[in-house]
Amino acid sequence: MSQKFQDEWLAQMLAIAKEAGEAIMTIYDSEDFQAQAQVQTKSDSSPVTAADHVAHHKIVAGLKRLTTDIPVMSEEAADIPWEARRTWTHYWLIDPLDGTKEFIKRNGEFTVNIAFIENGQAFAGVVYAPAVQKAYYGARGIGAWMEESDTITDLTQLNITAPKSPRVVGSRSHVSPGLQGYLTELGEHTMTSIGSSLKFCLLAEGRAELYPRLGLTSEWDTAAAQAVLESAGGIVLNHETGQTLDYNQKEDILNPYFVATARHWLDK
Repeated sequence: MSQKFQDEWLAQMLAIAKEAGEAIMTIYDSEDFQAQAQVQTKSDSSPVTAADHVAHHKIVAGLKRLTTDIPVMSEEAADIPWEARRTWTHYWLIDPLDGTKEFIKRNGEFTVNIAFIENGQAFAGVVYAPAVQKAYYGARGIGAWMEESDTITDLTQLNITAPKSPRVVGSRSHVSPGLQGYLTELGEHTMTSIGSSLKFCLLAEGRAELYPRLGLTSEWDTAAAQAVLESAGGIVLNHETGQTLDYNQKEDILNPYFVATARHWLDK
């Protein structure tokens, strides 16, 4: 159990994510979407929109009200020196709008991600998909749940029969060159592409078995969804070392290649 995280924070994280989601959807549903979205290109050539920024401010304000003494790192405010970050034992790690490309395409496959990191591990997380009003949330030693249409499902209690061949999920907008080799070695499988951290969530709710990511991601892309999946009994491992994906252990914020696996596939 955590020495810092309080169980009641999970509900507050969910409320904050929903508030950010509402702000995102105000722009997403606007009649003059292009003007409201204000799409720009960042220095790494990735897109950013007004929705990213408004969600960032909503989440940071909410987390500061919740815990005044715990630092926050966001994709939209990531210029925190390593000299400061390396001293953190606990912090909030957020991606205010994960799947910005999907948001711009208006296909609904984007999420709000809020994670609590403890001693380098993704301890708790909320993933909220505002376009479909579906939430996934969990914390280690506490549990994991899915909320949809006022129905809450305990992800740790799902009884999923593993299929003969795995259902694999991959990125819709970021196809990695190493993926085909992995799939060839894997053998018989079915493949589904979907945007944002929803890939992890499909594993958590038993709708897929494997998510291999053999391409670059940043720590804010994965933390919240990893916490949900692992709280539901799944696992996310470094593809090369077999070690659990960790956080804030080095100056850069890029993840190694990894493979996420659903609980029911581990139990097969």
